[in-house]
Amino acid sequence: MGRLENDRLFHHDEWKRQLRKLLKPIGILGGTFDPVHNGHLRLALEVFEALDLDHVRLTPLYSPGHRGTPMATPELRLEMLRAVEKPPIEVDICEIVRRGTSYTVDTLSELNANWPGRTFCLVMGIDSFQSLPKWHRANELLSMAHIVVASRPGSQKQECSELDELIGNAQASHIQDLHDTSAGRVLFLDIPMLPIASSDLRARCASGRQIRHLVPDAVCQIVESKGLYRE
Repeated sequence: MGRLENDRLFHHDEWKRQLRKLLKPIGILGGTFDPVHNGHLRLALEVFEALDLDHVRLTPLYSPGHRGTPMATPELRLEMLRAVEKPPIEVDICEIVRRGTSYTVDTLSELNANWPGRTFCLVMGIDSFQSLPKWHRANELLSMAHIVVASRPGSQKQECSELDELIGNAQASHIQDLHDTSAGRVLFLDIPMLPIASSDLRARCASGRQIRHLVPDAVCQIVESKGLYRE
């Protein structure tokens, strides 16, 4: 490699370092959001504040590769998300537009291409983190983003040799690590989480019970007006 190429790479890396100092990381929270509920929004806001993020992007799956097909169509799930979208929460439709089976590695690749030089924090719960070795091209995730594992205080990570091998010594000890590096760190974040599950909300709708106060009013109106989740 010649001197000119070395200089080019140096200046490119320095540009990215300077950009990180100016721009805060972006949070990515994926899911089926079938339907989106107050627990999702509370998690997004808690992570936004705790990590001092630029904003959090709720990214609805088109078709999950690790669970059954969502009951609501992608269009209806997106409509519910749009109804609650306001800063610091934004909706990212890349997986809906891409269609097919949604893989996080493809989404992170697209985000990095569209937002060059930005840092991304992939937010997930402890259960999703434990299943990480089974994710599509899981070994590539940390090259594209940080991983933030959000859990209730006192939650314990189960021992898993595959998971330990995947994340290695990537665990971050300070939130600032996520701001100072572009990717590759894993941070465990103890935050209060509302005990609400979309599956329970669907069951409540199917049995004719109310979901008001568990979802935003705008989402409740869409569910009721469209007759969603009724048997």
